[in-house]
Amino acid sequence: MNHAVKQFNRRSVAVLGIESSCDETAVAFLKGDEVSFRLLSTAMATQQNIHKEYGGVVPEVAARIHIETIIPLVKRILGRRVPDCVAVTAGPGLITSLLVGVHTARALAYIYGKPLVRVNHIEGHIYSNWLATQKPLIKNQRHRLDRIRFPALALIVSGGHTELILMRDHGKYKKIGKTVDDAAGEAFDKVAKIVDLDYPGGPAIARRAAYGNSLAVPLPIPMLHSRDFNFSFSGLKTAVLYRVRDQKNHKTYSEMFRDDICASFQHSVVTVLVKKTCAAAKHYNVKSVLVGGGVAANIALRQTLAKAIPQLPCQPLLFVAPLKYCTDNAAMIALAGYIQFRRGTFTSPLFCDADPSWELP
Repeated sequence: MNHAVKQFNRRSVAVLGIESSCDETAVAFLKGDEVSFRLLSTAMATQQNIHKEYGGVVPEVAARIHIETIIPLVKRILGRRVPDCVAVTAGPGLITSLLVGVHTARALAYIYGKPLVRVNHIEGHIYSNWLATQKPLIKNQRHRLDRIRFPALALIVSGGHTELILMRDHGKYKKIGKTVDDAAGEAFDKVAKIVDLDYPGGPAIARRAAYGNSLAVPLPIPMLHSRDFNFSFSGLKTAVLYRVRDQKNHKTYSEMFRDDICASFQHSVVTVLVKKTCAAAKHYNVKSVLVGGGVAANIALRQTLAKAIPQLPCQPLLFVAPLKYCTDNAAMIALAGYIQFRRGTFTSPLFCDADPSWELP
């Protein structure tokens, strides 16, 4: 066992987490020991309003804003505190955005003479579930590491990823399902554009869907009966495009139709996500089901999972990331980095790089 891990076993460890994989600049500070951890402080600078006028994230613009905001956030979070290690999102993501976070983390780790942990962004979304609690989040609340039992199944649904990952223990992953084309979050954004709604598409569609009839516009539920755990959303997006085009051609495109097609689209996405997750959980006889990523904030998805998961024969516990930790954030990166540091998985600041297509596992 190396010196850093021995140190960890004697006292608590402080981790500085940095996230800049897309258009959120985020920093968090966390302390943990062998059995539990506390999230002490977080800060985020969002670029959502800036990219809204473009209808999506512009990588070069995102990187420039990361450069402007990341150091002030680090100063605000750290103050006079010195971390025991620095954790940073190294991929997947936009390379221009990732590099800002990675080079900042490298510099900080080098200055402090501390280890650096490369965190996979998807792994971060998985660990956001350890922040889930039955009670409202309280500052400095202590979370136990053993509250989630293995094997666990993680459903990660975001703008760039839709994956089912079997987790047998910390750091032991097996990807058992993924999207073969568009991610669920990407489909939400594209459909929102088709029906003339603002970016980001997920919240915009959910708001309209609340007033619509999910059975009013028949839409496909892609790959619902396939013999695997993969997903596909490109065909569903195209079906929405054709229905909207027909309505506009016949001059019957109305606010009621927009509500109905948003509700129908959301219903199709939620149905296949829940059905595939339940099938995988049953197949692998898991003890926990974890849900993370931006689309995990969708209320219809959360409610449908909450009804379906307890009915499975294996009776797994359901954990869904708190709303504030569904989207990209540094708390999940600090936590994933803390777990890796605890296991002795870290690197020198001189040898950390960014990988925009880094796959987990």
